Order: sequence, then structure tokens, then C-alpha cells
Amino acid sequence: MSETLSSKLPTGQNPNIESGDLGNEPYIVSSVDESHETLRERFQQWGYLYIKGYVDTASCEAMRDALLGELQPYIVFDHAQQLPVSTGTPFVESDPIWDEVYPRIQSLESFHRFFHQPRVLDLMRTVAGTEVFVYPMKMARISTPGKIGYETPPHQDAYSHHAGPTMAGIWVALHRITQAMGRVKVLPGSHKRGVRPVFSTPGVGGVQCEIYPEETTWHVSDFEAGDVLVFHSATVHKAEPNTTEHNARLSVDTRFCDYGAPVFFTNLDPHHGWRIDGLDWDAIYRNWQHSEYQYYWKDYPNLF
Repeated sequence: MSETLSSKLPTGQNPNIESGDLGNEPYIVSSVDESHETLRERFQQWGYLYIKGYVDTASCEAMRDALLGELQPYIVFDHAQQLPVSTGTPFVESDPIWDEVYPRIQSLESFHRFFHQPRVLDLMRTVAGTEVFVYPMKMARISTPGKIGYETPPHQDAYSHHAGPTMAGIWVALHRITQAMGRVKVLPGSHKRGVRPVFSTPGVGGVQCEIYPEETTWHVSDFEAGDVLVFHSATVHKAEPNTTEHNARLSVDTRFCDYGAPVFFTNLDPHHGWRIDGLDWDAIYRNWQHSEYQYYWKDYPNLF
């Protein structure tokens, strides 16, 4: 069945779509068994790829446990639920607790190596169709309950990263994520309308992009550990609120582009290094065991 015909079928008849929530359409599910050309065409049509179980579970569990080791005592792992749980005060990016734990997470060598795994790099190259540059700015997302209204609002990375059309984001779930825990949603096809006006709003990043009146359908599904979402730099995406009583949501992401494409110089900084004192690359690299992924970005040929 062709992508064009398949995408026009009702949800229940589309073999690439799994059941979702009322009010949203579920993600179109892609597979690594499909040709590179099919995956790139789908990426260009919808502005994203959603691949279930792409990163192996052991790698995700190791990354989850490494993050939790730095998040204690604020977030711990509940073995009965097999989920992270918040133990006290809720927090979001830029809160004092977040500023306390985040430099420790950024200093984890395994956190930065995660997106340089051969299998992950292969997916980036498939999307790009060429060799890629992986941004050194790696991001951990920590969503705790009790901060309704401060979740990430609709936005485009093309605006926040000053990025061109070859940049894309890659996001990986580290454990099961349900609607109540705050899933990531994308506005399908929104990348085709260019970079949008923005306005100030509460939530991570502090700005929201314009959503046009006819854009009423978002794509979203529950996630399991290892599920991957790759999205175009101009694809509008956002987070749902974490409405659980205790569960925290952990995920990791970064950005990449065609090697040699223009990259704005601030993308070479550590995530939140511009506002947290002492969060710089020398501090991050200080206790690493290997140098392979230290300063690999210094000689990138096309900064602006």
C-alpha cells in the first residue's frame, strides 16, 4: 500500500497506525525493515518518524539507572511499577532542585555517548541520507507531577536552535510513558509551513509558536523503553502535562544535521550551560574515562 493511500485511510484501517486516544491521532509507526527511501519520504511528508523499540532495552535501562543515580533522593525507581517516582517537591527546568541535579547528569559520560551508538547513528544517517553531525548539546528531560502548566509548550526547534531544514531532533523513551505521565506530541505536517511567530508563555523554554486554526489534530501514542521519535526542525511538538500522583517521566534527546550544514554557535554549548555557573565542557569532561567524544565538535566547519 502506498504512503499516500495509506495515510488517507481511517485509523483502524491504516496498517502503519496503532490505536490512540480520542481527540488525537496515533503516531504513524515506521519500521527499520522499510527502505531508506520510504522512511525519508515519510519523514518529509509528516515531519517525523516513530519507531518502536529501536534502541535496545538494556541500553535504555542503563541510561535510566544512570540518570536516577544522580536524581536521588528526589526521584527513585519503583521496582513494583517499573517506573521512576517523585519522592517530594516537584520541579521543572530552572528550579533550584533541577539546577542542583542537572550538572551531575551532564557530567555522565554514558549520557553523552548514548547518541553515538552505531545503531542510533545509522538512524540519523538514514533520515539525512548522508553523513551527520551530532550536536554536542545532549538533553535529559525530567517531568515530575505537580507542575501542571509548566510542561513544554508547542514550539519548533528551528526557532530555538536557529536551525536550518536539515537539522532534526531525536528523542528516546527510557521507560514506559503513558498519557498521564506526559507524552511528546507532534503536529503532523507542520514543518511544511515554515518557522512561525512566537509569544511568551509559561513552561519549559518560555515561548510558544503559533498554532493555526485549522491545525486541530496532533499525533501521539504511549511509549515503551527504546521507542524513538525523530522530528524535523520545523515540526511543531509539545509535551503533555504529568497528571500522575507520583510518577516521573525521563527521556533523552539531542539534535543532528547533515555534516557541513550551518550550525548556530550556541548549539555547541552544554544544555543550560549559559545559565548554570560552572556548567562548561571542561567541568563535564573532567572525570570521563575516554576522550573519544570530548571536543569532537571543535573543528566543525560551518558555524555561524
